[in-house]
Amino acid sequence: MDDPEGGVVTVSTERRRDYTLVGLWIALVVSCVVWALPFVFIVLTSLKSTGEISGGSAWAPPEQWRWDNYPDAADRGDLVTSFGNSLLIACIKVPLGLLVSAAAAFALARLALRWQRAVLLVVTVGAMVPIQVALAPLFTTMSALDLLNSDLGIILPYLAFGIPYQVFFLHGFFRAIPMELDEAARIDGASNARLFFRIILPLAKPALAALFILDFVATWNEYSIALTLLQDQDTWTVPLALQGFSSQFTSSYGQLNAFIVMSILPVLVVYLLFQRYFTQGALAGAVKG
Repeated sequence: MDDPEGGVVTVSTERRRDYTLVGLWIALVVSCVVWALPFVFIVLTSLKSTGEISGGSAWAPPEQWRWDNYPDAADRGDLVTSFGNSLLIACIKVPLGLLVSAAAAFALARLALRWQRAVLLVVTVGAMVPIQVALAPLFTTMSALDLLNSDLGIILPYLAFGIPYQVFFLHGFFRAIPMELDEAARIDGASNARLFFRIILPLAKPALAALFILDFVATWNEYSIALTLLQDQDTWTVPLALQGFSSQFTSSYGQLNAFIVMSILPVLVVYLLFQRYFTQGALAGAVKG
């Protein structure tokens, strides 16, 4: 580059390296590889024969692609029944739980109620109770109510254990919404129901979408309560069907892994439908409140 006095100025073109950014990219790549390796292993195994699985390399591509493992796994594992049971439970439990949780969080965050802090404390403690300590009394209670091996008998405990965490999450989100919106709506004659459904819920779409994904995945994969309350094979959900499949066909790892791959698809569809709200909602719940 020529300087104003006619001389030549050497400009260093070497850019400063951002080592923090490089480290973040390395961590991201490592995380992706660690996450992807088990899934790649499952997909490759699902397309191999039993002899190739036991005698070949675990990471080698199949010598003969056994696509017939998938229809055989669906047939022998009764995939349609377990998918139907899991889908019915999730489609009832997740929206109903979100509605109840949002209403409770709205009351605690936006209405002038007595003992709000005490109620919120009880809800928070409820979110910390591990499921395992409640399995024995839960079985006794559902047996006394004749709700074993029924959809209602499994949905009620799922609601009871899911609502406290959702109320705690939504309470922080609702508290971050300016109270001036409530005052303006009440001046216009809005009732609590109209304020909740027409103003607060639309503003909470990102948080609700994030909770919908997390709750759907948790309900779809739940194992302990289902194992305790669903003893009839016709009522088994996907995790129980997977367990039964494994114990019944221990030598057919190809079909077992094909079953696992197919069981992931509904969760993947739900995530793709709501993924654009997921990050925004999760971060909003983390930083507000």
